[in-house]
Amino acid sequence: MVRTPLTQAERERGERLGRFLREARGGRSMADVAARAGISAETLRKIETGRAPTPAFFTVAALAGALGLSMDDLVVRSVLVAA
Repeated sequence: MVRTPLTQAERERGERLGRFLREARGGRSMADVAARAGISAETLRKIETGRAPTPAFFTVAALAGALGLSMDDLVVRSVLVAA
């Protein structure tokens, strides 16, 4: 299966999401937040650095729950900010 290359807007949206999640994590360790979300620390690292700009919905939902964020917060901070 060949994946369609991401657009510049999609890459930027992934970077905004990653920055927001990193800020929301604050002083908590990456390993702790990842464990609470049920994902690997490496997956969280890739999302936070923008190397995984289109994470699965359930991954994002799990991270939101682990960080005490609403999905609305994530949408506003990562999608609508640039619109």
